[in-house]
Amino acid sequence: MSFSPAVRMHLISAALPAVDLALPAVAIPTPRRTLAKRLWRGQAADGTEFGFQLERPLQNGDTVWADRRTRYVIEQVPEAVLAIPLSAAPELAAVTGWAIGNLHCPISADNGRVLTPDEPGLKQALTRMGIAYTEATEVFRAHRFSEFSHSH
Repeated sequence: MSFSPAVRMHLISAALPAVDLALPAVAIPTPRRTLAKRLWRGQAADGTEFGFQLERPLQNGDTVWADRRTRYVIEQVPEAVLAIPLSAAPELAAVTGWAIGNLHCPISADNGRVLTPDEPGLKQALTRMGIAYTEATEVFRAHRFSEFSHSH
């Protein structure tokens, strides 16, 4: 009978406040929705396992573990998004904002465009209203005010 060595899991409670950025980085690929959680498990690209029991959620680029040879960094996984160009026409910009807000989609804005996760209902609404968009795969970082929940 043979025994395999015990798997060691690192328990993480927060990102490291300071780390040697000269150390080689090993990615811990993590979907955006997982990053919003405070209790989850992840595995680094080299197979190292981590358990996360967090006070507050982590962000893309956070270093969570380091030793003398390497550091482990959260790497948010790209996802399907809709890129909606911002119009110079105030009326069209207002209608675009209404369409996105009405469906409670989180947003990110940069470089003259709004990004939102690829949602079939939003694509339908934008198409119906004649608002241009393109489909892409990118790391989506929601604006900090766009993910508050509320009820009607």
